[in-house]
Order: sequence, then C-alpha cells, then structure tokens
Amino acid sequence: MTQALPSPALLAQAQGLSAELVALRRAIHAEPELGLMTPMTRDKIRLALAHLPIVWREGPSTTGLVGVLRGGGGPATGPRPTVLLRADTDALPMAEETGLPYASRHEGVMHACGHDSHVAMLAGAAELLAARADDLAGDVLLMFQPGEEGHHGARFMIEDGLIEAAPGVWPDAAFALHVMPNSPHGRIAGRVGALLAGADQIDIAITGAGGHASMPHDARDPVPVACEIVTALQTMVTRQFDAHDPVVVTIARIEAGTTHNVIPDTARMKGTMRSLSPVNRQRLRDCVRQLVTGIAAAHGLQAELVVTPGFPVTLCDARAVDLGAAVSADMFGPDAFVRLSAPIMGAEDFAYVLEHVPGAMFFIGAAHQGSQWASCCGIHSPRMVIDESIMPRGSALLAGCALRYLARGWD
Repeated sequence: MTQALPSPALLAQAQGLSAELVALRRAIHAEPELGLMTPMTRDKIRLALAHLPIVWREGPSTTGLVGVLRGGGGPATGPRPTVLLRADTDALPMAEETGLPYASRHEGVMHACGHDSHVAMLAGAAELLAARADDLAGDVLLMFQPGEEGHHGARFMIEDGLIEAAPGVWPDAAFALHVMPNSPHGRIAGRVGALLAGADQIDIAITGAGGHASMPHDARDPVPVACEIVTALQTMVTRQFDAHDPVVVTIARIEAGTTHNVIPDTARMKGTMRSLSPVNRQRLRDCVRQLVTGIAAAHGLQAELVVTPGFPVTLCDARAVDLGAAVSADMFGPDAFVRLSAPIMGAEDFAYVLEHVPGAMFFIGAAHQGSQWASCCGIHSPRMVIDESIMPRGSALLAGCALRYLARGWD
C-alpha cells in the first residue's frame, strides 16, 4: 500500500475546491448562531459532506459533530492511529458592520472570529482526506465544535465521549487552525508551549453605605474604593509576577450609582484574568482575592469576589509544532511558517483537547494580498473581513498534518 504524504499537489487539489469552500463559508456567515446549540450550522456541515464516507457522532450536550473517516490502512483490529482535526462553529453576540452581500441576517449576531472559515477549511480537509482514504494508515476524526466563545464547547464534547478514538482511547494527535485577519496573507504561525493564555472571569462587588453626595463623610462610598482596586490590580501584576511568566488583569466594566448626587451602596466590576502557567493562574486568583478584600476592609467596606473559571492555557506539543512547520515547508515553501516569539494573551477552548491529546493550533494570515495587513480589523471587530482565497491553503495544511502523522508518526 502506498503511504499518503502531503505534497504541493495537495494544495492544487485544495484550490480546486475553492468555490465549494467559499459557498459553505458564506452560507454559515449569513446565518450565524451562538453558544452550544448551532443546529443550522450543523446541518450545513452534514449536507456539504453527505457524499463522503463519514460516520457521524453526536452527543447530548451540544450540537457538535465528530465525523469519523476510516482509512484503508492500519491494523484491522485493536487501536488504530488516529488524528483529530478541529473547527469551531459558533459566532459572537455583536452587530455586523462589514456591508458584505452575505452579511449576517441575524440581528446582533456575527461571525467576527472566523469560525465560519474554520468550518469551511475543515470541510475542505475532509474532501482531500476522503479522496485518499484507501491509503490512510489510520483514521481521522473531524471535530466541528460549537460553544468556543466562552461556552466551553470542547469540554462538553469531551465529556460526551465524542472525541475518543475508541472507548477510553484518546486520539494520537490533534490539530486546529485559526484565521488572523491582521496577519500577512497566507502566513502560517505557531509556537511550542504556551500559545494562548488561560482565562478566568472576575466579578467584584464592593458594598458600603450610600448617602447624599454632598455629605460623603456620612456614607461609606464604594466608588473611590473600586477605583483604588483597579489601580492596585495593575501594580500587583507588575510587582508580584515575573514578566517572563506574564499575567494580565483587566477590569472592563464598572457600574455604580443612579444619578449625580447620590452615593450608591454598591459598586460592581467585571473583568478578566489571563495567565500562561497553571501555577500563576492559581496564584493570580489568590492574589486578586487578597487585594480586593483587603482594600475594601481598609476603608470599612465589604468586598465579594467571584471567579468564573475559563479556558486552560493552550499548550502546544513540540513534535506537533515541528510537524506543522514541516508540512508548511513541503507544500508552501521554506518561508511559509513563522515561529512566534511570544504567546498571545487571548484564550481558546481547543486547550481542553490539548490537555488530553498532543497537538498544536496554528494561525493562518487572512489579510487580503497586498494590503496593509497590520492595520486590518482584527478578530472580534464588527468590520472584520478575511481574504477567502486563503481557505484552500488552510484545508491543505489540516489535511497535510493528518497525512504526515498517519504516514510517519512524529518522525
């Protein structure tokens, strides 16, 4: 049996799928869905891939799909080499301002993070791999996952048992791809170790005693205490944490009072904590709690802190990053892959998969060719657009990673 390996021909075949990838992406973009339940997107995926020999798995917690593409090679019985490829399906609760002819038809909902293109690229990879199924020395799991935008969709799909290669058996490798609209056209980027941060949400309530704004000495004003806490949090970050293992604390919302001459009883704050190591993630929680309660107590007020755990740190396996770099060089040329010098402090729930399976996430530059890419609108912008011509490249990369692993393992 001939082993299937990635080659420049794979990109040419992916480019032949361009019209289908664009059509699928635009159909999803026009009908975005939020959260763990994205049934219209699920149905579009199944319809687009209905002609392929894929066996589908679904679970009770989400509308997520895992397609099983079984290769003709590999052992007939027992564990088989298995690669997981993942795309996310959900959108963001924000109004679209792109003016595109296929812009969102759902008010206040937009695919502003590129998940529509992620789905299309994984669908293209499925086409490329299915065409080589007889030569695959193992199986491929195609994970279409909702609920990435803060809803922990990957964790739910894992708990539902959907991504196991067999009951109780994890895949051998996992790969995902994310578009970056403000990165050079077609550039592939990744890094070993922490790629993206762990993220936790914080909600703080400072409670004092309200009164007339002209007589603050008769009240216990929570507003200046809240302001002091915001400033102290930034000092804590720079004075208690090593800059080489960074953390970020941002208070993004402060809410207090009803009018200009009334001191409120309570001030509320909402924000995020980001960290790049499990040790600092826990330490940051402890330090923030000590600071918030201590400052409030120093002023005779009470403070309540609620930490809502978010995604873990996205940790990429060195072997998987090297494999992605090799595939990129084979198909796109020696300068196609860039190793990032530092992590990005955003968060990503593919991290849940990487807690169980060695793998990596890569970024693909989606700025229009020849554009001033650094000034393009980034992800989560209401004006975010991508150059759809990069999608075949993404499909070829995902398929190439699966082909190379199943043919050669981590070699």
